[in-house]
Amino acid sequence: MTAPTHAGPPISGTTRLYALLGDPIAQVRAPGLLNPVLARRGADAVLVPMRVAPGDVAPVVRALRQVANLHGILVTVPHKAAVLALADRVTARARLAGSVNALRREPDGAWSADTFDGDGFVRGLVEAGHDPKGLRVCVVGAGGAGSAIAVALLDAEVAELRLVDTDPGRRDELWRRLSEAYPGRVSAATGPRLADVDLAVNATPLGLRPDDPLPFPVSGLPAHAVVADIIMKPAETALLRAAGERGLAAHPGEPMLAHQIDSYLDFFDL
Repeated sequence: MTAPTHAGPPISGTTRLYALLGDPIAQVRAPGLLNPVLARRGADAVLVPMRVAPGDVAPVVRALRQVANLHGILVTVPHKAAVLALADRVTARARLAGSVNALRREPDGAWSADTFDGDGFVRGLVEAGHDPKGLRVCVVGAGGAGSAIAVALLDAEVAELRLVDTDPGRRDELWRRLSEAYPGRVSAATGPRLADVDLAVNATPLGLRPDDPLPFPVSGLPAHAVVADIIMKPAETALLRAAGERGLAAHPGEPMLAHQIDSYLDFFDL
C-alpha cells in the first residue's frame, strides 16, 4: 500500500501550520478541500485536523497559541462559541453571532477571530437559486453555526427569521442580540412553526449519525419550501432524503464549506 503524500511543497521547518479543532473530527471536509488548493497554489502550508474534547478546548487553544509556526486555527462542532472568548480581537458579526470558526495570528502576536459559516451558507443558497431575500426562514439550532447563519440570513434581508433551539438559555441569549440588531424580524421558540416558511434550515448536529432523529418534520412544510442541512457527511442526510421524498427542494451542507474556502485563503493571507 502506497503511503499518502503531501502534493504541495515538502513539509519542513518553514511550513505554516493550521489546526482544525472539533469533536467528533472524522466527518470534517475542510482539510480535503483546502489542502489541495494550497498545494495547487504552491503554498508552504498545511491544515491538520485535531480531535479535542469540549472540556479541553480552552487549554488546547492556549497551548497552540504558543506554537510559533502555527499561523491559524479553524473551529468546528462543538467549539465555535467557546473559542470566541479565547480570541484577542473579534469582528462585529462574530460578536453578534456569539461564535467564531477561524482565528489567525497577527504580526503583533494577538489572535483575531471571525466567522465565515453564515456567508458561506448564504452564498451557497444563492448559487443554487435560493436567494433568501424576502423569505420567511426557520433556523433550527442556535449553536455556533446556527448563530452565524442567522446573522448572515438577516444581513441578506430575509423578511422573518424564526430561531428554534431546545436549550432556552442559548436560544434566548441569541434572540436578544439579534432582536436588538434587527428589530421586528426575529422570533424564538422551543419548536419550529413550519406551515408558512419558505426555507427551513437544520443547523444542529442531528444527521451526523444514522440513528439520529430528524431535527424537524418535513410533513408540515409547504410544497414550495426549501430544506437546507449544514451536515456535510453524509452528503444526503435523512432530513434531505425525507425532503426529496416529499418533492421539496433539498440543499446539502457542502456548499456552505466550499464557499468559505476563498474567505479562509484571504483571512489567512495564503
